[in-house]
Amino acid sequence: MAAVRGRTDTSVIRVQGLARTFRTKTGPVEAVTGIDFEVLRGEIVGLLGPNGAGKTTTLRMIATLLAPTAGEATVAGADLRTDPRTVRSRIGYVAQGGMTNDEELVIDQLILQARLFGLSKATARRNSDELLDTLELTGLGRRRCRELSGGQRRRVDIALGLVHRPELIYLDEPTTGLDPQSRANLWEHIRRLRDEGTTMVLTTHYLEEADVLCDRILVMDHGGIVAAGTPEELKQRIAGDVISLEIADEQADLAIRIADKVLELRSKMRADGLVHLTVERGDAAVVPLLRALDEQGVVPGSLTVKRPSLDDVFLTVTGRTLREGK
Repeated sequence: MAAVRGRTDTSVIRVQGLARTFRTKTGPVEAVTGIDFEVLRGEIVGLLGPNGAGKTTTLRMIATLLAPTAGEATVAGADLRTDPRTVRSRIGYVAQGGMTNDEELVIDQLILQARLFGLSKATARRNSDELLDTLELTGLGRRRCRELSGGQRRRVDIALGLVHRPELIYLDEPTTGLDPQSRANLWEHIRRLRDEGTTMVLTTHYLEEADVLCDRILVMDHGGIVAAGTPEELKQRIAGDVISLEIADEQADLAIRIADKVLELRSKMRADGLVHLTVERGDAAVVPLLRALDEQGVVPGSLTVKRPSLDDVFLTVTGRTLREGK
């Protein structure tokens, strides 16, 4: 595992066999199928996957907001099942839908949140003022949340999750709905929190976000963890280069058969209207591939050659792209 600045190899979260089944009119639905993972102190761990993969259900279970059907976990030194109150006192949670009240002043909401966690009024005020500065919200404490931009409101959400100084914070889709500039700014704040020693677990379906922010990634699909590692470790699982060809649906299978004959393929797959071929060296493979396709009357609409990305990892381990699952 890659070293992370300011981290000691101490487990803040240890999960074993955690599962959640929902009862519906059409029968039971296994949202999380029995997962094991650890989060070490001072790292950012990302739960990556499409909507419905089980990310938010997992996060809600380890935040004590949803009871597991099976399994056990230790969170911030407390047992998830037998001591949920202690777990709640030691974590911060930033929900996907936000936690702000449109009509309340920012500073009042922060102070109230801190007081609910047992902080004195003076400490609550001091922590709130410090967070407003840290998260670049200086001067906005006396504003109502409806007067803030989307990026500012999301930073207030994070402040609400941090104001009681938890050792562990959960971020559920922290940048959903933000414009690119606000998303990039929020990434900087999240990295700064990690550098200051805060441990974080975040859910996301943005591949770039997982790549940029996370020390480790757990790829989830259909309620299970299908791959885990640092972003680089995951990408190194796919050796070689990925050639992506835009091919008409009726010719895609023929294109794969042709490629299989003229190249030494490490993997081959169709997704999102593209044919994806993994080879040792993309630059050496393109000319013979195009020549063979042309001889059979197959003309690609486009062709790209690139090093493996997290999207390629997801495609390899699940058989589909992240976009298909959303």
